[in-house]
Amino acid sequence: MIKKNLHVFDRDLEMVDTGSKVFALTLSDKWNIAGSTLNGGYLMAVIARAMEHCSPQKATPIITANYISKCVPGKALAHVEVIFESGNFTRLMVRLVQQGKEKIRAMGTFSSDVNEDVLCEYETGPPVIASFEECSQVPVTPDNALFDHVDLRLDPSCAGWLTGERSGRSEFKGWVCFKEKRKIDIPAILLFADTYPPPVFAKFGPSTWVPTIELSVNIRKVPDTLILKGIFKSRFVSGGLVEEDGELWNTHGELVAVSRQISKYRKIKE
Repeated sequence: MIKKNLHVFDRDLEMVDTGSKVFALTLSDKWNIAGSTLNGGYLMAVIARAMEHCSPQKATPIITANYISKCVPGKALAHVEVIFESGNFTRLMVRLVQQGKEKIRAMGTFSSDVNEDVLCEYETGPPVIASFEECSQVPVTPDNALFDHVDLRLDPSCAGWLTGERSGRSEFKGWVCFKEKRKIDIPAILLFADTYPPPVFAKFGPSTWVPTIELSVNIRKVPDTLILKGIFKSRFVSGGLVEEDGELWNTHGELVAVSRQISKYRKIKE
């Protein structure tokens, strides 16, 4: 039974343990991009929630998902296998299955709570971004239900993409949060790590097809803020592939997560 007071994101992460670490769930169409395509970050958040149910450790996970074929809104099963447990780490594998076919396979490592005395040193800092109010909001469109619920604001230096202008760099940076206020936790970080448009759009425009092959997110800190700043960039388009390196930071200048995504790159005939 759906709890009425839950945030929409939490409702769409709910699942039922059917036994033997198999979880039944319904993938929601509220997180679609490009029509019926489900956002990869939302799918990773679903996978992380299944992992959380089976892991005694709950902190700072590293999750890598291989997207085998397209998921669609509707019923699915998450099959969780615990690979290894120690005092500090739990390693898990999840197979997301829909209509009898494996759609995503993911590996995850959850750790025990981070010792506050461990070294924390950055050789680079958070991106310099205009204020939230000065940035351009990515608009809601019929094909992108994701932005009904996520508020993404792009810095003026890379927001020309929204009006058909192109920049000289494959880079997006800006602010991200939920439109309906919600604290940022592990599933939210995973969602936000795949919320920004593909950075190649800034340079080449949206006339490209860049479906995700693999996404890896390494969470370093769960923030106490409701908003994050992020920067995502691509450097190499070759062999029909493009990489995307991302960073998410909190408003105190602390690193929240780093990510690496590998996608296909196909030019759409105009």
